[in-house]
Amino acid sequence: MNTPFFYDITLRDGNQSLKKPWQLSEKQLIFERLKELNVQAVEVGFPASSHIDFQSCATLADMAWDKLVVSALARTVKSDIDAVISSIGHAKIPRVHTFLTLSPFHMQYVLNKEPSYCAKTAIEAVEYAYENAKKVNKNAQVQFSVEHFGDCAQNIDFVIDTLKKIVSAGASIINLPNTVERTRPTTFLELVKLVKKSLPDDVIISLHNHNDLGMATATTVEGYFAGATQLECCINGLGERAGNTDFAQVAVALHNNGVKVPVNLDKIYETSMIISQMAKIKIYEKAPLVGPEALAHRSGIHQDGAIKTKDMDFGAYRPIKPSLIGRGDDEKIGFTSQSGKTAVFEIINNAGYPITIEEAIRLTPIIKEISEQKGELSTDEILNVYFKEILNIKGAFEFVSFKFISGDKFELEFKFKNELKKNQGNGNGPLDACLDALKNAGFERKLSFYKQYALDEDKFGSGASAMSVIHLVGKNGEEIIGRAIDKNTARANVKAIFNALNQVYK
Repeated sequence: MNTPFFYDITLRDGNQSLKKPWQLSEKQLIFERLKELNVQAVEVGFPASSHIDFQSCATLADMAWDKLVVSALARTVKSDIDAVISSIGHAKIPRVHTFLTLSPFHMQYVLNKEPSYCAKTAIEAVEYAYENAKKVNKNAQVQFSVEHFGDCAQNIDFVIDTLKKIVSAGASIINLPNTVERTRPTTFLELVKLVKKSLPDDVIISLHNHNDLGMATATTVEGYFAGATQLECCINGLGERAGNTDFAQVAVALHNNGVKVPVNLDKIYETSMIISQMAKIKIYEKAPLVGPEALAHRSGIHQDGAIKTKDMDFGAYRPIKPSLIGRGDDEKIGFTSQSGKTAVFEIINNAGYPITIEEAIRLTPIIKEISEQKGELSTDEILNVYFKEILNIKGAFEFVSFKFISGDKFELEFKFKNELKKNQGNGNGPLDACLDALKNAGFERKLSFYKQYALDEDKFGSGASAMSVIHLVGKNGEEIIGRAIDKNTARANVKAIFNALNQVYK
């Protein structure tokens, strides 16, 4: 199949739908972003609409890069066509884009014109545009749009016959807009196929779909596979009413279906954010690909699959790897009453605190109960439970002090069921000495694992700088994990031992 040709309409359809249309300086910034995206064509405006728009079109044409098609809109009126040629004719590849409805409804109730009049007007306008544009620039092109093509099912033979004459008059691109989306994509695309089959092979078929029923992306993507090469899209789906076909969705959908897409996909996300800010239109949370929640998982089943495949290009619950479109963030795991142990494990682990899946299982019902009352919990709220249930376990033991005596001798002071005990221990360092002191007190445990973590900051007011994790083995071979945090690394080790003991002696 032919390579898709991305024709961006952000500066025309997108701009005209804004409550406050962009100034020239803003249009220049957007034009530069479109260059970063490597779009193949840009419709820069409607030069006959105002002197300001004329100047904007002319300025943007000056900024055009090699091989970019610079297009501007004109009604089938000579003065409009002249304005397009005057404003962008100096571009490397200028295009006059003229349009007229051929739909029965629109011709009768909006234009109040006979079909024969509309056909004649369209043909003559294209002929005029072709002859005059070529005089100014030999690379000039003419595009004709059948406004409301989606409403042309009942007179499609007339439309095709008119389009054949329009092509003969000089139009090399025929655009078939779904100006108002009313039907299924398949119904619309059957008309597109008829036009494609009826016109010469070298005529480029273009689609310009509005999103009134929310199917513009589907229609455009399927339209490409039906033979439409040029795809008219708008960043963030801006446009009249419910907007136009969304650029990112079409580009990524084609990419995911094995089509070589000639745009820089990794620039999509940044461009989307910039356009949102400049248009003063927020991207809604669930917007495909670029929305803040587009990568969020709250269902326990989804979270489990997402986490297990997070480093793979093909994710269990995402259409792409986020970096494909330049997203610097990754899949978001949020905890609600619908979440499970995998979310608990991932959230605490990502916060920098060690946890086992068994401990996550133990914490999950507690955290779920809180979430049922409060909704989605923050990381700090989840960590509060972790600290209470894992780090600050209350039991029979209470650590009091641990002092160096001399050489390898230390003194341990602690309470067991409120009874104060003092025991000395010897060892190769504080950890060994503490375990020896406990053995002397009748609480023998062997160390099977030890690790200490440096903490970047203390979120809980303890001024902590180190976390110790120890595994103790009891007389019957059972293993207990103890953890503790303290500014002093030796005290962190000792406190971790008591944390483990309190899990055995309640």
